[in-house]
Amino acid sequence: MATQRPKIISELPGPEARRLLKLDSKYISPSYTRSYPAVIKKGKGVWVTDVDGNEFLDFTSGIAVLSTGHCHPEITKVIKEQTDKLIHMSGTDFYYPYQIELAEKLAEIVPGGKNKKVFFGNSGAEAIECAMKLARYQKRRPRYIAFTGAFHGRTFGALSLTSSKAGQRRYFGPLLPDVTHVPYAYCYRCPFNLSYPSCNLECVKYIDEVVFKKVAPPEEISAIFVEPIQGEGGYVVPPPGFLPALRDLGKKYDILLVDDEVQSGMGRTGRMFAIEHFNTKADMYCIAKGIASGLPLGVCVANAGLMTWPPGAHASTFGGNPVSCAAALKTIELLENGLIENASRLGEIALKRLNELKEHYEFIGDVRGKGLMIGVELVSDRKSKNPIKDKRDAVIYEAFKQGLLLLGAGESVVRIIPALVISEEELQTGLDIFESAIKKVFKL
Repeated sequence: MATQRPKIISELPGPEARRLLKLDSKYISPSYTRSYPAVIKKGKGVWVTDVDGNEFLDFTSGIAVLSTGHCHPEITKVIKEQTDKLIHMSGTDFYYPYQIELAEKLAEIVPGGKNKKVFFGNSGAEAIECAMKLARYQKRRPRYIAFTGAFHGRTFGALSLTSSKAGQRRYFGPLLPDVTHVPYAYCYRCPFNLSYPSCNLECVKYIDEVVFKKVAPPEEISAIFVEPIQGEGGYVVPPPGFLPALRDLGKKYDILLVDDEVQSGMGRTGRMFAIEHFNTKADMYCIAKGIASGLPLGVCVANAGLMTWPPGAHASTFGGNPVSCAAALKTIELLENGLIENASRLGEIALKRLNELKEHYEFIGDVRGKGLMIGVELVSDRKSKNPIKDKRDAVIYEAFKQGLLLLGAGESVVRIIPALVISEEELQTGLDIFESAIKKVFKL
């Protein structure tokens, strides 16, 4: 059987897309970030079709949301069945069997013992806001530590932790005043100009020896928020000892460690949660995106001894609605029954091929990732490592013209984040197009 390939049958954007884009410009907030004019009508697996009938291979999976792909038949089946029974009653004031079953399952699969409790919201930002409030409630301390390059959301609390792009924060101040940002373990661009492992994790020592002594007293800090693999900041994979060292630092000063798995969790990296690659655990976990295969759901999971706040301290009207919970339970089942393994296997294949491309092309400065969460950093040259955002954006747009949907991250990183249902043939097709786009943009 012939391998499916993208099919572009009109100019891009096509006539119907142009009509809708004009209406979008008139009625929809311009604050959304769109890299190219893709107006999508339907999807199946890792393929989507726009309103003009053009077919694209999707390497974005809805920003790492569609872990089981577009419209997985088992997901759509449970959604339809659940909507026939109950859509909403509000888990804030009533009990749902679906919420309870999902909470029990999350307590089982999240790293650490099963003695955990779960708060349900609608998004990653809501999960972060929950963790911020819970940390303050339990520790009675006003400050937080977060990392440069971090993305934790755009609501005011989550935005206070975020520092991936200045444009996300510009003109929204004052934000929470007691957030101190420290350098992430971005070894390719080490802010201390050191190399791992001879650096002895200077980025963690800096927190203890400089920040805690001169900027933010540890007895005033309630939590450290960290992405086990940075997402919007550039798909940055820290060295093996970084997260365990943060865990030890938190224990030293009775500071909670909050693991933001919103983009890296739910099988994306070839493990259920990215922190599992680093042989440590956190006190709280924030999960969203891939948990419900496209339906809105965000959760904060904490040790039961932490989540002891009283009724009314925190709630969410739509959080953990029955339809999202049903989809999440089926999503987890599909992940455990082969999709995580597929992500691990195909991630190794993708990294091998992308590293081969790196050997051929000087402007590929770094290739990094785990599973199907991969970043390709483009630079002007290997010595200066100067980011080339214009070229990165041009590669993404050229790939769109050739039928491949990609997204950027950081200053000049291309993300490779297809749905975990992707086949090896589909993966190679996408990487073929990516290489073709690179050659076109760099005139090779």
